[in-house]
Amino acid sequence: MTKNWIPLRQVEGTASRQAHVRLPAGTYEREISKEGFFGPSAQFHHKHKPTDWVEFDGPIRPRAFDLNKLAAAKTDPWSAELVMSNPHMQMRVWRLESAMTGLARNSDGDQLLFIHEGAGDLFCDYGHLEYRDGDYLVIPRGTMWRLSPSKSTLLLMVEATNESFTLPEKGLVGRHAIFDPAMLDTPRIDEAFRAQQDERTWKVSVKRRNQLSIVTFPFNPLDAVGWHGDLSVVRINWRDIRPVMSHRAHLPPSAHTTFIAGRFVVCTFVPRPFESDPEALKLPFFHNNDDYEEIIFYHKGSFFSRDNIHPGMMTIHPTGFTHGPHPKAFDAATKGGRTETDEVAVMIDTRDVVDVAAMPAGVEFEGYVKSWRPTEIKQAAE
Repeated sequence: MTKNWIPLRQVEGTASRQAHVRLPAGTYEREISKEGFFGPSAQFHHKHKPTDWVEFDGPIRPRAFDLNKLAAAKTDPWSAELVMSNPHMQMRVWRLESAMTGLARNSDGDQLLFIHEGAGDLFCDYGHLEYRDGDYLVIPRGTMWRLSPSKSTLLLMVEATNESFTLPEKGLVGRHAIFDPAMLDTPRIDEAFRAQQDERTWKVSVKRRNQLSIVTFPFNPLDAVGWHGDLSVVRINWRDIRPVMSHRAHLPPSAHTTFIAGRFVVCTFVPRPFESDPEALKLPFFHNNDDYEEIIFYHKGSFFSRDNIHPGMMTIHPTGFTHGPHPKAFDAATKGGRTETDEVAVMIDTRDVVDVAAMPAGVEFEGYVKSWRPTEIKQAAE
């Protein structure tokens, strides 16, 4: 049912007329909104940064993890390390050093693989497709597949449980915005695919309701000689994403949506110029996280609104938590100097609370919640 929001457009006290532009002198903007950044919203102007807390206790605290320390080599995707999950999404980090000796098939939902490191080959029902760092591979539910790395591969694996990955509606900017669908690559029935077909015994591990069934064949079931239709594995690399930009107003993360599932979205942050209008914010505005859990995986570069973060890390900002740029990042952006961002990151915003898996000691960065402390308080604590 379409929501009939309560109609309101109110200005109270000292406030700018337009969001994220011409902030009253000496104030910091904070936004609260419905439906992420798609519904009604209000922008508050505060005398202090909304993240200048000195203590933060309780379960909704922001958390950060170094997944480089979690990813031990595994031979199949279903034994890869679980990072977090809820009834609509499951996320794992997987390191693969050598070719899978069997096939995998997910009957619980579509699978999204983001290649953080490495290169190699994907073989699946549809044929053969090479992969490299920065690739997204979308694998439809029920597809048989395996990876054969030519370089040690570290990847993030996201399941849309009982759902499909689709593309976002692009509205006024048109169907070629963000990336042209013509850039989506599909597997080929090529020589490499035909060469891997043989008559030896192959096992397929099928995941359904998080339980595994093993189906054994006396031949390689990836033995298709052709196919046709409008469903397939697809590949897109972040280097082919051309972000929507505005030099006069900072756009919300939803402008960078890459894929949509039933209860979560996947966004990609790629290098882009900073806003050049002197009246516009040049970094994310402080905002409440009230309808979505915000998860970010850091792939490459220096994330422009965060401190103490390096590639291979992941942060989670739970619902009920006001957040925004870290102090050093805020100062760097507002004082000028840099003209563009250089980060690449994958953001997953989910409507439902996620359960974080148990992590070995040393994986979680326990000091993350303190990284918003005002600089003078940090220096006093040190």
